[in-house]
Parts: sequence; structure tokens; C-alpha cells
Amino acid sequence: MSDTTTPFSARVRAATAGAHETAESQRYVSALLAGELDLAGYADLVVQHHAIYAALEAAGDRLHDDPLAGPFVDAALIRLPALEADLAHLVGPDWADRTVRTPATVAYVERIREVCADSPERFIAHHYTRYLGDLSGGLHIGRSVARHYGLDDGAGVAFYRFDDIPRPKVYKDAYRARLDALPLDEATANALLEEVLVAYQYNTDVFAALAGHVPAGGGTDATAAVA
Repeated sequence: MSDTTTPFSARVRAATAGAHETAESQRYVSALLAGELDLAGYADLVVQHHAIYAALEAAGDRLHDDPLAGPFVDAALIRLPALEADLAHLVGPDWADRTVRTPATVAYVERIREVCADSPERFIAHHYTRYLGDLSGGLHIGRSVARHYGLDDGAGVAFYRFDDIPRPKVYKDAYRARLDALPLDEATANALLEEVLVAYQYNTDVFAALAGHVPAGGGTDATAAVA
């Protein structure tokens, strides 16, 4: 890599600062956190998450033994069973027949399937964007959703609980240390950085596609931290 003095995790964070701000300022996100949506408006996000994590965790299964990507694949992070439980609670046991992925989500899923098949560094980019976000702003989102939408008993917000990660900050610090230790040449490092920005754009597109749930005049106070 051309920059050998700045930890790679710090480079990733700096490179994505603007994209992070754009994602967290989406009207859907601020309306969700303000409790301005109906329950169906929240459930639609869970539908999109299910499709995204199904693709990401399938890629993780394939890359479990990869020397570059494998160390990031951790059962403690798996979200798919929690998402399925949330959807069964929010929509019903037949949720798979009653829900629809947005075109933005379909494009996101296709991107994950396309680049993670033969690029472990790009898989790491998507893995980082999703799971580090889940363990950061995602925890705040989960608390807000539970409070605003009457889900305080935990049913419907299992996605935001990491029972096997009792100390998220410690986990995130160790994750970033793994990023810093990656044996990346300049081209591979640049590919990872580029794909993190791509992942942020897809996340932003998913939020934008859900903006139809926001009531008129809602979603104006962007206070979320999504990654």
C-alpha cells in the first residue's frame, strides 16, 4: 500500500465519512428513529435486510476457509435467523409470500453475489459495512425501534441483538485490528476501499427506496448513526 503510516481501518473510516453522512441523513432513517412510521414501514426494512443478509452470509459460508476473508466470518455475527424470527412476528409465518424486495435491494443483492464470488477483499468491504454498522449505530436504531413501535419485549427487533457479543466496542476494536493486519498490496487495498463506498451507496439506495413510507412532513431530523 502507498500509505504505510495510517492504519488501514482509519483509512477506511476517513474514505467513507461523506458516504456515511449521506446514508444516515436519509428521510426514511430519521423517520424510523423518530417513530413516524407505521409498523409496516419498519417491517419493510426488515424484508430488505433479510435479502441482503441472505446473500452476504451465503458468501461468508463459501469464504469461510479463505485466508483473507475467513478470519472475518464469525457465527456470532449471523443475522439471518434473527431476521426470519422478526419477519414471522411482524408479518406472519407466511411472510415470504407476502413481502417484496425493492429494486434497490435486488441490485444490492446482485452486487454482493457478483463480487464476493471471486474477490475476498470485496467481500470484506461488504462485511465491514454491514456488521460494523450493526454493532455501532445499529444498536441505537434497535433501541429506538423497540421503544417507538411497541417491541420492548424483543420480538420484532432480534436483528439488533447480538447475544454472543456482550461488549461491542471490544469486538469492533478487534475487528479493526484484523483490518489493519490484512496483507494487502496497493491494488487490493484500493479495491476494498472502493467496494466499501459501493456498499454505502447501495445502503443509501435501499433507504431511499423506502422513503414512500415516510408521512408528509416527516423524516426531517436526521439523527441516526448507521455505521
